[in-house]
Amino acid sequence: HAQLVQAMKNQGCYTQDSLDFMERILKRSGTGQTTAWPPGIVKCLNKKDNHSSDRSIEASREEAETILFDIVEKALKKARVHPKEIDVLVINCSLFSPTPSLCAMVASKFQMRSDICTYNLSGMGCSASLISIDLAKQLLQGRRGLRGGKALVVSTEIITPNLYHGNERGFLIQNTLFRCGGAAMVLSNSWFDGRRAWYKLLHTIRVQGTGTEAYNCVYETEDSDGERGVRLSKDIVKVAGKCMEKNMTMMGPLVLPISEQLKVVVSLVGRFISKLTMKTLRSYKRDDLALKVPIVKPYVPDFKRGIDHFCIHAGGRAVIDGIEKNMKLELFHTEPSRMALLNYGNTSSSSIWYEMEYIQEHQKTNPLKKGDRIMQVAFGSGFKCTSGVWLKL
Repeated sequence: HAQLVQAMKNQGCYTQDSLDFMERILKRSGTGQTTAWPPGIVKCLNKKDNHSSDRSIEASREEAETILFDIVEKALKKARVHPKEIDVLVINCSLFSPTPSLCAMVASKFQMRSDICTYNLSGMGCSASLISIDLAKQLLQGRRGLRGGKALVVSTEIITPNLYHGNERGFLIQNTLFRCGGAAMVLSNSWFDGRRAWYKLLHTIRVQGTGTEAYNCVYETEDSDGERGVRLSKDIVKVAGKCMEKNMTMMGPLVLPISEQLKVVVSLVGRFISKLTMKTLRSYKRDDLALKVPIVKPYVPDFKRGIDHFCIHAGGRAVIDGIEKNMKLELFHTEPSRMALLNYGNTSSSSIWYEMEYIQEHQKTNPLKKGDRIMQVAFGSGFKCTSGVWLKL
């Protein structure tokens, strides 16, 4: 944290009030001391090069190549897949969309086939990874038969060109939240790959918020001084809560047991009757009786009865705390999210994969077993809430 604060001081553009604000946010963020920042930004810590960070297009490409080439190489090696076997390539990166595209960068580096289908997604924020997974799933469904097809999904965020150099607090939060990171996943619908697959994708759900409030709560724009950045609205918690409620309402029937679904139905019926009774009494000007009608609280389903592990987007400690409280999760359910935040910071769309890796490789409090179901939940600009459920094979 001390190095990060020093890097901000070396930019020479922040007031002392802004520096104090970012330092306070860092202390409460839940991030550890070993998270990664790109070379273009940390170069200002070099005594021989003590000036503002390099936010050029070439420095941004250097960060992208450093992350993408490493994670793609490791993913293909673990899956024992040759680059030329990949039929579909999907890369999501919200704030850096160069020409040629990131897909072209990866396809060229690994000498993939000339007929590969490539899709570059941008502007979708931290929720984009599961959107990419869903897109790859739909594209693979068009490749039927025993051979099927293979898709490579890559999720990252490039920080270099997006360091905010102004002093408005709504923009400054981004400077303390995000860190370098990325994840690459190989998907297949081939019968021959079923026996060596780690997980099976069961469900993906996406909810798109509508209205001005949802659209503006994560917004890339310029401040009053013309400095470009991403402004985070004070309404983001409320908007995220509404989107997640809708998402879980759609996901519930797919993963919850019948007994839990019945409790939700009973709650909804009770609330409907309660509201109808109060409305009827008020129409007859019997407000005294209407006040005595009991208010039925909405029933929050227990997703722990249908899901064994949770990967909640590591957007910050407050995000994890809020979801843990609302979904009545145990500490071991949110442990992967807290550890990903501590060790890697908010790596945007790839954070849910750091959490999945923690569950698979490191978690002792809730060990992963064959047949377990893992739910991933992420939020993104627009505003969106995406979720996915995987079965451990």
